[in-house]
Parts: sequence; C-alpha cells; structure tokens
Amino acid sequence: MAVNILIVDDSGVMRSMIKKSMQMSGLQIGEIYQAANGREGMDALDQHWIDLVITDINMPVMTGEEMIGQMHERPDLKTIPTIVVSTEGSQTRIERLKTKGLKFIHKPFSPEKIRDTVKDVLGSEVFNEPNA
Repeated sequence: MAVNILIVDDSGVMRSMIKKSMQMSGLQIGEIYQAANGREGMDALDQHWIDLVITDINMPVMTGEEMIGQMHERPDLKTIPTIVVSTEGSQTRIERLKTKGLKFIHKPFSPEKIRDTVKDVLGSEVFNEPNA
C-alpha cells in the first residue's frame, strides 16, 4: 500500500530533507505533498487523500499546533497519523502534543530517526522488504 504524505514546514530546505529521508526509508510512497504553513497544510488536506502528516510547529500564518487543533476538530482528519518535527524546546508543549497521540522528533534528525518513527506510527507493512 503506497502512502501519501504531507510535509508542512516553512523551510523549503527542511521539507526537501524530510522528503529525501522518506524516499530513502524504504517506505512505499504514493504522493508527497508540501506546504509552507498550517493554512496551506489544511488546504492540502482538503484537496488530497493524506495518510501521514509530518509538520513543524513554529511557522507563520498558521502554526503546526493550530493546524493539528483544526485537524482534531474534523472527523475526516482527526485520525490521520501526525509526526511533529521541530526545534521546539518547551517540554510542556512537547508533552501536550504527545498527549494528543502525536510523535515528536527534534531537529536536527537522522534519516533513520524519521524511518523508525514512521514505522512506529504506520507499521512495517508499508515498507518494502529488505533486499527486495
């Protein structure tokens, strides 16, 4: 099963790094959509079928936390697995996000950390078998 991913980050370089990490991970990827803030992320969620959201927190226009809040208010979006990738240092904020069922990855990250977290969230069946 190919997975459609939405990457939301105000840094184009960071979106590219996350995309490259996903492509190297062995994940069966359908489409990768990108957004520069939470508002664009919500627009993408309205326009495309998304299986996984990877988002930053601190962005202009609409933060990742605001976007996640809006997602959780909508029955059609609230069950989409979401991973936060951020430089966020507030342990209180990180714990608040985790209580909403989100996974958190600190920047900078390794491609392996992204892969392992996605495996934890989606399961190993959406990854190609080793040596396949």
